[in-house]
Amino acid sequence: MNAEPDSRKKQLKDPVCKMVVSNRSEYYHQNPDGTFYFCSEHCLHKFREHPERYTEKGTSQPSETGGDSPFYTCPMHSEIRQQEPGNCPKCGMALEPRGAPVAATKTVYTCPMHPEVRQDRPGNCPKCGMALEAVAFSVEEDNEELMDMSRRFWISTVLAVPVFVLAMTADMMPVWLPEGLSMQAVQWIEFAFATPVVLWGGWPFFVRGWRSVQSWNLNMFTLIALGVSVAWTYSVVALVFPRIFPPIMQMEHGLVHVYFEAAAVITALVLLGQVLELRARSRTNAAIRLLLGLAPNTTRIVRNDGTEEDIPLKQVQPGDTLRVRPGEKVPVDGTVIDGESNVDESMITGEPIPVAKLAGERLIGGTVNGTGSLLMRAEKVGSDTLLAQIVDMVAEAQRTRAAIQKLADVVAGYFVPAVVGVAMTAFIVWWVWGPEPRLAHAVVNAVAVLIIACPCALGLATPISIMVGTGRGATVGVLIKNAEALEIMEKIDTLVVDKTGTLTEGKPKLVVVQAEEGTAEDEVLRVAASLERASEHPLAEAIVDGAEAKGIELLKANNFKSVTGKGVTGEVGEHTVMVGNIKLMESLGIGSGNLPEKANKQRADGKTMMLVAIDGKAAGLIGVADPIKDSTVEAIRDLHAEGIKIVMLTGDSRTTADAVAGKLKIDQVQAEVSPEQKAEVVKQLQSEGRIVAMAGDGINDAPALAQAQVGIAMGTGTDVAMESAGITLVKGDLRGIVRARRLSRATMRNIRQNLFFAFI
Repeated sequence: MNAEPDSRKKQLKDPVCKMVVSNRSEYYHQNPDGTFYFCSEHCLHKFREHPERYTEKGTSQPSETGGDSPFYTCPMHSEIRQQEPGNCPKCGMALEPRGAPVAATKTVYTCPMHPEVRQDRPGNCPKCGMALEAVAFSVEEDNEELMDMSRRFWISTVLAVPVFVLAMTADMMPVWLPEGLSMQAVQWIEFAFATPVVLWGGWPFFVRGWRSVQSWNLNMFTLIALGVSVAWTYSVVALVFPRIFPPIMQMEHGLVHVYFEAAAVITALVLLGQVLELRARSRTNAAIRLLLGLAPNTTRIVRNDGTEEDIPLKQVQPGDTLRVRPGEKVPVDGTVIDGESNVDESMITGEPIPVAKLAGERLIGGTVNGTGSLLMRAEKVGSDTLLAQIVDMVAEAQRTRAAIQKLADVVAGYFVPAVVGVAMTAFIVWWVWGPEPRLAHAVVNAVAVLIIACPCALGLATPISIMVGTGRGATVGVLIKNAEALEIMEKIDTLVVDKTGTLTEGKPKLVVVQAEEGTAEDEVLRVAASLERASEHPLAEAIVDGAEAKGIELLKANNFKSVTGKGVTGEVGEHTVMVGNIKLMESLGIGSGNLPEKANKQRADGKTMMLVAIDGKAAGLIGVADPIKDSTVEAIRDLHAEGIKIVMLTGDSRTTADAVAGKLKIDQVQAEVSPEQKAEVVKQLQSEGRIVAMAGDGINDAPALAQAQVGIAMGTGTDVAMESAGITLVKGDLRGIVRARRLSRATMRNIRQNLFFAFI
């Protein structure tokens, strides 16, 4: 912020990082129409590149607090300024903060179907009634709309159940009514219980219905509001003024039939649907919360004078030197300055094998450091990191994913005006040609059309089928998170799959042991596994597990040493043992003979090969691979039989990807792809008119899972993947996709039948 004379005794802050600084001459400063002071040269350069980000129009704005006062302005109309967030009164754009950082900026919400609808609070689209989605993700502890709808649903249900029971008993089994309880008393009790359900519980539907009429975007809420309001109003008039109705409509004692139970039950059912929808939508943010949790809250910064200090992650700036200790998460994207270690990058690549990191190697924020200590230079922080970009991609995909307009809404757009037209026609016909009293008959019959036109079965048609379908899916290991996924699954024509953990088991296993002449295979495996037992590398674990599975007794290893990026060395019994790649053997001056050629042949089949040397002589090969799941071959065959194109996307090497695809007869393969590229491939397929399902199990699959029309997560995978997906396969069995498709086909057929009979 701008400096002031010392006599003013103002507290000065770096406008970039907000640290308190001094106005001593040795501090970095510049004077663009004012004087600014900085804690470091880095902040000075960052300010010079984009001064408009830190001050209004890049100039100083003196104030009594020694800094800019926060306000909101319109990007299109800079003359609009106000202290609270909102929308521009001239163009309607969301106002943006200026001046000092604003403590809390309200999230802007929009409709996936109508992006022009924008407001600063959650709610429902005035055009289609869908719940609005946040434009930019914000962590909200409580979903006020969900809480409100849940409260309305439970109270309405408690009141609607006795109304329904009482009405059905009075109509079908009047002898069961308590002695002395007259039919008139029954109607007044129904009125007392149903009125708060309709007027309070159903109030949001009347608001949405009215908005739909105002914008002439007729939908289910138009139909619900019309039917419920007419049924309740008619019943109140019939209860209070029964004598105005024609004698033919009057029962014993001059009473007229009422429909309080229909109004109350329909309201409660629609509230149930809203609660289920809001719960499903609120769960989509769980994936983003999990992603945000991958980054550490603090990191250790190394100062220029050599001192180290733990600071909040948000204070890290590009150019800072950070220390990543063993087992810690890499805080931001950057480059290794010093040190050696293996880093688990499975969140990005999906591959379980850690990557060796030396000086000059790239580091990705959120990945996990191994046993070595690293000194890194921060390069991308905050929203520029790859992890932040993954968060943005997931949020964007979940918000803009093509929404399926419900069949009932589509029909309602034509049905409502048709019903109103029929009701008006009935009114005119009875008024002109009906018996006396003509006006009474005309009104009653017009209202009868409106009441009958809101079919009670409509409220049950979809939710009951969905509940049965999801319940059936759960019994066969297919968990369906929302109705949208179940609805679209029958239309899928392209399945995009990740390799590791989806097609394969996701965990390396020992698959090959070859020994040179004069050495036994069991001996090669014994010394290699004994040495690798001291390592924490996943490949080492696979070798040890493989040896133990064969019943080989392991020996104690001494002088164990891990050589980053090459392998391990040590002593097993009386032998000196080396296990690693060709670089390790060359660095130790050990001749490998024809082992590299044999290893290359195995690598072409997707295996990771390691050379073993005993006492300075090549002894054999050990191969580890991620085996294909037993159920995958059958699943791919069944999916092809369904006419579905299979596309495999993987962060693994081209050699391994081609080997797996060849065995499974995959239609299309793309290897060495990033999380962003996976989502782009899905978008490209969608732009070609394909309806895409994505199956994956890792954090790197989350953007693509959210982007696809249907995301399918492996139950054996990460929580982030499962929260990003609409369907979870409990046991990670791809045959569940075929089951889900058949279940979707049966469920949607049942829904269409229900809607047909409900309307007809």
